[in-house]
Amino acid sequence: MLFLDSSFQTLLIDESDDRPDRIHVRLNRPEVRNAIDQQMVDELHEVCAVLEKTPRIMILSGTAGVFASGADIAQLRERRREDALMGINSGIFVRIAQLPMPVIAALDGYALGGGAELAYAADFRIGTPTLKIGNPETGLGILAAAGASWRLRELVGEPVAKEILLAGKVLGAEEAKAVHLITEIHPSEDLLQAAHELADRIGLQDPLAVRITKSVFHAPVEAHPVIDQLAQGILFESQAKFDRMQAFLDKNAARKAAKAAARAAQDQTQQEARQ
Repeated sequence: MLFLDSSFQTLLIDESDDRPDRIHVRLNRPEVRNAIDQQMVDELHEVCAVLEKTPRIMILSGTAGVFASGADIAQLRERRREDALMGINSGIFVRIAQLPMPVIAALDGYALGGGAELAYAADFRIGTPTLKIGNPETGLGILAAAGASWRLRELVGEPVAKEILLAGKVLGAEEAKAVHLITEIHPSEDLLQAAHELADRIGLQDPLAVRITKSVFHAPVEAHPVIDQLAQGILFESQAKFDRMQAFLDKNAARKAAKAAARAAQDQTQQEARQ
């Protein structure tokens, strides 16, 4: 267990021996709808430090039917220019986005402001019918400076991004799915199971191939195709590549042999019937 001795105040960490390839991190400030404060940011940094050394799939969710209602407005109200230049929230969201293994955001209820930006940093987003996701920052006299101003355009395109960022549009679950901001909608009681099923599908892949593919996917366009070729060179030498390809060939050969045996048996039966 990676977090057996941890004592977080704003996060709940779930690990299990039967799912050693992942952790489940729950935002846990239900009294303020999981608003992201400095302590939560600090604790998320602690989680990232562990996952950077010991890569695991991470499922992120909220508690009490809410993912995260945004940054803690009481703290945000007191922040000044120096705080903005420190990139308090943007720094942790970038770190989460750059984790070696995929991050799945399981979104229920509100995912607004900083909560939405945290979701944008994930590799996968799934939601419930009650999801409300968007960035109302301009209504508070600030901008969405922790990733939405550039990630959102990549995720949903410029027109929808401007609706959200400049006109304060908040998307419901069906709208979010229609613009591919989320990929699945599940009842609240099934959300975590769906997240684990997605993690199961990721877990079937070779972990090193997943890690390298994620890194190459997020590389700047000018790095391609050289980075693809270098990454493939690493994977071509991995033992997993030889083992998995040999298993594929063996399975394919066994399937062909079984089909040939079945045809031979059928031909024999037909020949005997004609005699």
